Amino acid sequence: MIGRLAATARFAAVVALTYLGLLAATFFIGRVMPIDPVIAIVGDRAPEHVVQRVRAELGLDRPLTTQFAIYVRKALSGDLGTSVLTARPVAEDIRKTFPATLELATCGILIGAGLGVPLGVWAAVRRGGWADQAVRVMALVGYSVPIFWLGLMALLVFYAKLGWVGGPGRIDVAYEFSVPTVSGLLLVDAALAGEWEAFGNALGHLVLPASLLGYFSLAYIARMTRSFMLHELAQEYIVAARAKGLSEARIIWRHALRNAMVPLVTVIALSYAGLLEGSVLTETVFAWPGLGQYLTNSLQNADMNAVLGATLVVGTVFIALNLLSDLLYRVLDPRTRAR
Repeated sequence: MIGRLAATARFAAVVALTYLGLLAATFFIGRVMPIDPVIAIVGDRAPEHVVQRVRAELGLDRPLTTQFAIYVRKALSGDLGTSVLTARPVAEDIRKTFPATLELATCGILIGAGLGVPLGVWAAVRRGGWADQAVRVMALVGYSVPIFWLGLMALLVFYAKLGWVGGPGRIDVAYEFSVPTVSGLLLVDAALAGEWEAFGNALGHLVLPASLLGYFSLAYIARMTRSFMLHELAQEYIVAARAKGLSEARIIWRHALRNAMVPLVTVIALSYAGLLEGSVLTETVFAWPGLGQYLTNSLQNADMNAVLGATLVVGTVFIALNLLSDLLYRVLDPRTRAR
């Protein structure tokens, strides 16, 4: 009992310190960036006394430690400041844009993990064969081809030339106001409202960007799955299982993959976090109104409150997914619980 309480206390302390480190990193990076938030608000031709007055109103004339303490207190209460670009609270902007990124990244990781794991297993089982070579080439291409170029080519071919999928944006204008916002996830909201035409239209817009993100995560997941499976297939318990006469399918899917899934959970969780934080280019190419596009627009307009708020949210998601993968790791591998 005491051991569990101590472990829980250590876990809580690690979470608190990690989040404090994230707050410190976003705050000080924001201060060293060559962007003056006051000039972004008043303009570079404003009189000096106006600049100083706004600087005092924002608290930027105070010592850096005081500014950081105020920043932490506000961030913990959910106050991320006001966006210069939209004139709305940053937290409200993020609440509107994040579901679009979440929907896109979730579909991307479902595609990536749903195809990447079987392909990695397939390549490991047929090591050195044509299937193994094909999966390795596909993974290499996934790493090598710039995502914005592939996105533009996909739009040109599948939207402009063939017309198989929806174009840029999240949904056609004709359906934009037909779906009541409940969760912010357009597919979910359209299904809940019974707006199936809007659902199909939103799905058509989602196919290309989600497939693009899914392909990049697939390349990484398939490569790591192959590596973990090769390690497991070389273990003695696999030899013993074959000696007992178990079928090859049972050995691969119920024994080897089960053990390979322990480290693979971390790989999938980090890939998901990477999609959530790294979909900036994809959202820009496909005019996807998510957090990545919001962050890009904020950077272009020197909107520091929005930049820091979006960065903080992305970092929080990354920490949460890391913690989740750590918990899943402990569930899947009982040996780690005693450490």
